[in-house]
Amino acid sequence: MTARLRTLEDLGDVSGKRVFLRADLNVPLDGGKVADDLRIRATAPTILELLNGGASVVLASHLGRPKGKVVDDLRLAPVADRLAELLDRDVQASDDVAGEVSRSVCSHLGPGEVVLLENLRFEPGEEKNDPAFAASLAALADVYVDDAFGAAHRAHASVAALPRLLPSAAGRLLQLEVEILSNLLENPERPYVAILGGAKVSDKLATISALAEHVDALLIGGAMAFTLIAAEGGEVGDSLCEPDRFEEVRAAMTAARERGVAILLPVDVVAAADISEDAEVQVMSAVAISAGLKGLDVGPLTIDAFGKVIAEAKTILWNGPMGVFEMEPFAAGTRGVAEAVVSSAAFSVVGGGDSLRAVHQLGLENAFGHLSTGGGASLEFLEGKVLPGIEALEVA
Repeated sequence: MTARLRTLEDLGDVSGKRVFLRADLNVPLDGGKVADDLRIRATAPTILELLNGGASVVLASHLGRPKGKVVDDLRLAPVADRLAELLDRDVQASDDVAGEVSRSVCSHLGPGEVVLLENLRFEPGEEKNDPAFAASLAALADVYVDDAFGAAHRAHASVAALPRLLPSAAGRLLQLEVEILSNLLENPERPYVAILGGAKVSDKLATISALAEHVDALLIGGAMAFTLIAAEGGEVGDSLCEPDRFEEVRAAMTAARERGVAILLPVDVVAAADISEDAEVQVMSAVAISAGLKGLDVGPLTIDAFGKVIAEAKTILWNGPMGVFEMEPFAAGTRGVAEAVVSSAAFSVVGGGDSLRAVHQLGLENAFGHLSTGGGASLEFLEGKVLPGIEALEVA
């Protein structure tokens, strides 16, 4: 059974206290503005609960991968602007992480006020889980709250070391993510169907093996499916394929089938010679793709076959698109799966950055049971791995 996390209730009265809130505000920017604010909106309830409780909030997040250096395009000022709009109050954006500016701003914060520190990953100590850097963050606040489930699998200073230096608890988003994903591990309503997509099977081999111990059916699309098809003797043309993974793939597939898990792979695909909006496409058998062509989406027969399994499900986990959904010639598979999930009576959990982007593109954000902000953290949690950010918040 999953251990209990300390929650906001365990912190008690936060009135008059400075709360260091680790959030996952790693959102796409476009032209200096936030392009998709899902993660910001997801953590807003925790921020508001703390502010309404009389706390001041020292907000911190990473953005992108600056690798310990200041990268102007990865500054968090645009995030502060969007957050201010969502909270309907001022959000100060500090020019540094835990330096003189942040120390001064934090020391003058009053109840109901918010400051957003600069990108945590501008500091090399963050990804190194440096105790001294964690201590410099701890000096900015009285208590610690982690709402960044998307970073919970990282042993970074603000995630793993910092919560051990202050009274600490999970925020509402992190608490919800753990509750929902724990239910998928421990008590899903059946039939339980997992839909996996994306580019490389090597990224999700461990997930396939772990899910096979819990689900009733695995529906596998996206480019990762071609390694599985080729491993079983299919011809995949110039589709993305990882021959060095064939042995592991066969072992995982055999083990899943021996447990009675139904595994559905694409039976047809939308193929083209190049990935472009004006590509000439052909629908063909997924096990007989012509040389020179790449499978870039699942075909109509596959959409139909997947849809029939989805319609019978009571619980659905979806992680990864069915094709190159960003381009209309290859978007039908992902759209078809999304619509099938929405039309089903199942409780549905969608995770992974590409899946969330697809859901946003389709305008279906509010149609699923839960949109997980976790990505890699969600998959590692479902694989049964110990996540440093979760471990640090467990009740002893």
